[in-house]
Amino acid sequence: MFYSITGTLVTTEIAAAVIDVSGVAFYCNISAKTHAKLSSKLGEKVTLFTHLNVKEDALDLFGFISQEELHAYRLLTSVSGVGPKAAMSILSHLTPEQFAVAVGTGDTKAISKAPGVGAKTAARVILELKDKIAKQLSSEQTDTTGDTDLLPGRDNLSEAMNALLVLGYTRGEAAAVLKTLDSTLSLEDMITAALKKLMK
Repeated sequence: MFYSITGTLVTTEIAAAVIDVSGVAFYCNISAKTHAKLSSKLGEKVTLFTHLNVKEDALDLFGFISQEELHAYRLLTSVSGVGPKAAMSILSHLTPEQFAVAVGTGDTKAISKAPGVGAKTAARVILELKDKIAKQLSSEQTDTTGDTDLLPGRDNLSEAMNALLVLGYTRGEAAAVLKTLDSTLSLEDMITAALKKLMK
């Protein structure tokens, strides 16, 4: 229903932001990571990418500082047993890049460090999302000539590819950017550099 909201930032709380759009104030649930980026922008014009969660007794609007964070939230809430509260807890603890790395490398400990998220839930997140990545890869077999040859044995490239898929990019988009990067970068630096190029 809402793709994004742009307006004046009226106030922020640890888990919420209020944005005035032409006299209508929207209350958005936000992650701690988004809050940290908004806290210095009171009174300024800001944009949040949004997701409307519809329940029987309420309409809850969630706001995200980036499309990657929004995509990570939607992926998380697609996992059985992971609701909005757990998803926001994970995204308050991990940036989208860190979350993508955790999924791509099977790091349950990184995810389970989020308050209210146990080891079983973290394992389920990784299992279900890795399955989704595998399905995405199998559905993108066309027009990927050379993509599978991202220098065999270079684990960071393979894991960075998976991380970018988690963040919503196609295999072709990810491969084209990863081929331009310094192979000595750490996994997280590689993902961050790739995202900067993809968002230009």
